[in-house]
Amino acid sequence: MTKLNPYLNFDGTCEEAFLFYQSVFGGEFMGGIFRMGDAPGMEHLSDKDKNKVMHMALPVGTDLIMGSDILPDIGHILNVGNNNLISIFPDSREGAERIFNGLSAGGKIIVPLQDQFWGDYYGNFIDKYGVSWMINFTNPKDV
Repeated sequence: MTKLNPYLNFDGTCEEAFLFYQSVFGGEFMGGIFRMGDAPGMEHLSDKDKNKVMHMALPVGTDLIMGSDILPDIGHILNVGNNNLISIFPDSREGAERIFNGLSAGGKIIVPLQDQFWGDYYGNFIDKYGVSWMINFTNPKDV
């Protein structure tokens, strides 16, 4: 079954916000806190930007709240409207491709749907109506 989860962007306060959310909802962060400096190709970032959050996920019941910080130095701009994305977790690679290709038609692809260094099949885009989406298939045998 496909799941939808909110994905929140922050301007350097993601970790602080998620620690606050954790104080309210409880639970442990899934996989810990991934930093920008942990990602391949990010060696050029300043130490401050390397420490920003690339990804955090907090279980809330059977759902997740996920988030990351933006990087203004590489052109990211945080505006009300792009600080919340819809993250879809299809139950197959084929489902991920169908949803990605369908919803991104006429829109702007930010990250092409492809295998990622963290092991998932992932892509990100803004649809033709300005809504930001993330498609993320995690192979069940990898969980």
